[in-house]
Amino acid sequence: MRLTTKGRYAVTAMLDLALNVQRGPTSLSDISQRQEISLSYLEQLFARLRRAGLVTSVRGPGGGYLLATPAEQISISQVIDAVNETVDATRCQGLSDCQQGDTCLTHALWCELSGQIRRFFDDITLAQLMQRPDVIRIALRQQHRVDAGILASSP
Repeated sequence: MRLTTKGRYAVTAMLDLALNVQRGPTSLSDISQRQEISLSYLEQLFARLRRAGLVTSVRGPGGGYLLATPAEQISISQVIDAVNETVDATRCQGLSDCQQGDTCLTHALWCELSGQIRRFFDDITLAQLMQRPDVIRIALRQQHRVDAGILASSP
């Protein structure tokens, strides 16, 4: 299976955005700091997420990004698709040419696994992830760490 950093970071950044929706627009630098993802990488991801209609941008002071639709309506599959990521367990990317142009013995098995993974991601929304106790605990820890760092650097 191949879910690269691009897909993982996109889901992480969208979850961060959803968790901070009550604060208004979230800057990419805030997400970058909390999630330890490169700002330039986030800029590339959010350009794709914006084109896919998952986020909107707000310009000016206090600007940043907002979810374009409620977190209840955004599946993990949508986020992964938006950044042109695939979740495919086959070696041939589903083309059935795994063995010098022919289908291998286990092609159907890996295709079925890919389908299961796809359905799993289709059935999970950002809102559902936001309600998980582990996600809440980690988000609080991350924000506390950022707040402590900001306070420690102030005069």
